[in-house]
Amino acid sequence: MYQLLSGLRVVEAAAFVAGPTGGLYLTQMGAEVIRIDQIGGGPDYKRWPLTKAGDSLYWEGLNKAKRSIQIDLSRAEGRELALALATAPGDEAGLFLTNFPVDGFLSHANLAARRPDIITARIMGWADGKPALDYTVNAAVGVPAMTGPVDDTRPVNAVLPAWDLLGGTWAAFAMVSALHRRRQTGEGAEIRVPLSDLAATSLSHLGFAAEALLQGDRGRLGNDLFGAFGRDFATADGLRIYLVAITPKQWRGLVAALGLGEAVAAVEAATGADFTADEGARFTHRGLLFPLFEAAMAAQKLVELGPRLDAAGVTWGPYQTLAEAVHGDARLFTANPIFQTITHKSGLTYPAAGPAATLAGEPRGPVRPAPQLGADTDHVLGEVLGLSGSAIGALHDKGLVA
Repeated sequence: MYQLLSGLRVVEAAAFVAGPTGGLYLTQMGAEVIRIDQIGGGPDYKRWPLTKAGDSLYWEGLNKAKRSIQIDLSRAEGRELALALATAPGDEAGLFLTNFPVDGFLSHANLAARRPDIITARIMGWADGKPALDYTVNAAVGVPAMTGPVDDTRPVNAVLPAWDLLGGTWAAFAMVSALHRRRQTGEGAEIRVPLSDLAATSLSHLGFAAEALLQGDRGRLGNDLFGAFGRDFATADGLRIYLVAITPKQWRGLVAALGLGEAVAAVEAATGADFTADEGARFTHRGLLFPLFEAAMAAQKLVELGPRLDAAGVTWGPYQTLAEAVHGDARLFTANPIFQTITHKSGLTYPAAGPAATLAGEPRGPVRPAPQLGADTDHVLGEVLGLSGSAIGALHDKGLVA
């Protein structure tokens, strides 16, 4: 936890991945993020994976360090409280993050009518308001058709929700950017972050869209790295690594480490290619190169080969399961200073991640767990909305808050 955004108050009314991720990133940089939770939890409150006691590891991971107020949003009085909270006064407030529908009671128009300078960041499915999830957007842009084995035509969706994670990142980035402008001009902003636009723009930035437009769809490559030398290889001890050579230095180091200088030179002579200078040629002629590397890798154990690859400056990494990584990989998990072992909302104690970015020379603050539902209800009602103890008690008596 860092304090770059200390003093900011963001109100979040969101579920699933993209919206809560945006709030998580903001709170990890020091903002106070107040979740508006439906009484009893929203649609993602019990989302898998679950603990044996039924607590969502997913929910408590995405909502670390936030505060929670439970409101009955099915009633007009509860919706009024949510509107008042989102639009509460303060130079460092008036920041609202949501994935509620564009035209619902938490629409930007309703919020701006109460606070004209409010900044609303809204995660959406499609830009026209049609609902979508990361997986349906991914299917629509064709990525699953490029993923998977060469000899299989079935689409393969990725397990990692990339567009959701980008959505949270973009929502946080755009909100802070709009706040910078508001400090200069006093203007609020309505920010819309559709997953469909995140997917389309990302594929455009990477040249994928232009390639499809000008040359047609890219075929499946299995684990081959498009446009360069890269693939998975098995070693003599039955282990498997991913090996990449993109730069001339990486290629020279790889060829030398495996003792393939003469064999590779023979392929160059036969094809007229210069594999050191042209990474594309390594991809074009991979059918001739891969067997050479397969044989060289299969003849050596990784415990002997790994240090030699490292000494030669080769880029490679072992295949391992996530369980193997979290239990035994020091760089990723077991000795990574980004993680701190804390006791979570579920009552379980295990390592939790702080911010992915490291501010060199600045100490990391403690990682704080996700809140219990409604843990901050009374405090938020009193501090943010200025309600008295008796007024808060009356709201509890009516069942409007919990």
